[in-house]
Amino acid sequence: MDKSLLEEFEKSLQTGFIDKTSISEILYQPELLVNRKRPPKKVLTTIIQELINCEEFFISVAFVTTDGVATLINSLKILEEKGIKGKILVSQYLNFTQPEALKRLAKFKNIELKIATKENSHSKGYIFKTSGYYNLIIGSSNLTASALATNKEWNLKVSGLQSSAIVEKVLGEFKFDFAQAIDVTPDFIATYALIYEKQLLFYHQAKHVDLEGGDSEIVPNSMQIEALKNLSVLRANKKNKALLISATGTGKTYLSAFDAKVFKPNKLLFVVHRLNIAQKSMESFKRIFGNEKTMGLYSGNSRELENDFIFSTVQTISKQIHLDQFERNQFDYIIIDETHRAGADSYQRLIEYFEPRFLLGMTATPERTDGNDIFSLFDHNIAYEIRLNRAMEEDMLCQFHYYGVTDLIVENTVLENTRNFKLITAKERVDRIISSADFYGSDNGITRGLVFCSRNEEAKELSNMFNQRGYKTIALSAENAEKERVDAIDKLESDDLQNRIDYIFTVDIFNEGVDIPRINQILMIRPTDSAIIFIQQLGRGLRKCEGKGYLTIVDYIGNYKNNYLIPIALYGDTSYNKDTLRKLLSEGSRMIPGASTINFDEITKERIFQSIDSANMQLLADLKNDYNLLKYKLGRTPMMMDFPEHGSRDPFLYVNYDNSYFNFVRRVDKDFTIILSEMSIKLLELFSKEINNSKRVEESIILKELIGNGTFNSKQLASCLQENYGYSIVEETIISCVSNH
Repeated sequence: MDKSLLEEFEKSLQTGFIDKTSISEILYQPELLVNRKRPPKKVLTTIIQELINCEEFFISVAFVTTDGVATLINSLKILEEKGIKGKILVSQYLNFTQPEALKRLAKFKNIELKIATKENSHSKGYIFKTSGYYNLIIGSSNLTASALATNKEWNLKVSGLQSSAIVEKVLGEFKFDFAQAIDVTPDFIATYALIYEKQLLFYHQAKHVDLEGGDSEIVPNSMQIEALKNLSVLRANKKNKALLISATGTGKTYLSAFDAKVFKPNKLLFVVHRLNIAQKSMESFKRIFGNEKTMGLYSGNSRELENDFIFSTVQTISKQIHLDQFERNQFDYIIIDETHRAGADSYQRLIEYFEPRFLLGMTATPERTDGNDIFSLFDHNIAYEIRLNRAMEEDMLCQFHYYGVTDLIVENTVLENTRNFKLITAKERVDRIISSADFYGSDNGITRGLVFCSRNEEAKELSNMFNQRGYKTIALSAENAEKERVDAIDKLESDDLQNRIDYIFTVDIFNEGVDIPRINQILMIRPTDSAIIFIQQLGRGLRKCEGKGYLTIVDYIGNYKNNYLIPIALYGDTSYNKDTLRKLLSEGSRMIPGASTINFDEITKERIFQSIDSANMQLLADLKNDYNLLKYKLGRTPMMMDFPEHGSRDPFLYVNYDNSYFNFVRRVDKDFTIILSEMSIKLLELFSKEINNSKRVEESIILKELIGNGTFNSKQLASCLQENYGYSIVEETIISCVSNH
């Protein structure tokens, strides 16, 4: 036995079980594994690390679900490619284990899969063999996404040498249980699936009966309650306009209905950009108001003018001939959905014509890249803001599992030139797309997919090639009429096997404003050129609905210069700070809220790192654009701290570009008229780049305290850091900070 390894284990035992202050290698110390929101911690993170570093693995759990397999499937694939073997034992206890999860695990040639059918097996243990020792994780986490990422779980991780008693006993117990279990074969899965489906049907019937007999009243969720309070405060302060920024699927329409209930308008106008959305919005309002108000449509052939609440498309009501049908003050309350479109002439005519007592705008993405200031239309009154990551943290959206996979080389050419139609529709590429889409699958094995392509011709050709391989798909573009789109969506969501389709191929007509709740797989077969569009497309599948477990996203990533936008979009970090992006990419799923996961293969991850390294994060056009967006949002010149507080670009990028933020604002903002002397400008540059350059928090604290109080000593600094940041400062750092000041 390696003597140094034995010594390290003895030290770790001292730290873990006798004296926590004794120093030892953290790798071998016992550890309690839990899931926690802040600071972010997930049992899943440790499981993945152990899988990637092991020589052999053994897993014994009572329950396994498809979302549990989805969290580990990339790691299991890597192990299969390395030839590292494992054994997985699951249980039929309560018939909770999902047949589809067993199918996924059974596909791995390196895994021996068994199931305990006779006893009420309820074990939860993960065993990893490494060189010379084992890591054991035993506790309460089953192989489900929630158990590995969000539930309150306790799992103890301990390390033991191969000769240790604990390793011998745990392995012995696993081997005994494994020998008693039966093999998971296709025949077993088929038989078990019938039992599982019968139980599931019984559960749904019981739930349906319970709902029929119970109170099905819709009430605001916690986020909506906060927004409603903010809207009431705005109106109490004599504000007659407000903007609601809310991610797709977080209940904007219901929130507006709840607020209308509070406001009690006699007449209400709800404006959208598609007839089917107007119809669905009206249905939502009816569920809140019941028979209190009459409701009707004003679009196409419908002219239901006499109703209390009118739901209209902007294309219809914005025309002067239709505006003339209404008095300017006819509506007490007007709601404009997808308000980021309000820069268009049709919306402008609508807003300029009507004079409601209150105007509410709703959007998921108010930021515009065309120079239009949406915020000023609502007097910069932001009623509430909930972006994608916050919505995920609050469990308002369904979980997703994202897989960034390498697009392949066709005819010795890396697929980075999407203009070469012959390459992007090559047979070997289509085979690769189908293979990976099938491998990552969907929550229940019945895929209802949306495929985003680069061009309409590509969408049509790929749809044809999928159809030739036995899939049922449709390609849609802006050329297709509204009815064709609605029919395609109905077919995608249908339970009729004769009528149902597997995929809709499209370019960007489904980026926003389309509700397809049952989508459970999205394929992104185009480069990411915009983080905003990426989120819009991702949002198509994030709406929760009955029976939907999670959304699978497969992103085919070529060697594109804009790959750095992918982590920006996924993690919701728009600081454009390269170090932050590298850290997020390295952390994987730990920094994503809830039970969702982010997974990249090694080539893809390397390409994104290269893209981050080579990207210019401080182009003048980009800096100016983000500056103007924040100025629009605030209605004033942004201060440097406004950028991090509102999730915008790292303000130090402006300093890097122009030596100080003041210099940048003076350069780009014609409204900025403050004048400083040359000496003041040089002093500000010195402070910006050398004295308080955002690299060390210690320097910011010293500067703040000296400006505020005139004095500050090293003892106060050490106390402040320990209390607020949880670490101790060393003498050398204090000396360095003081010398800078």
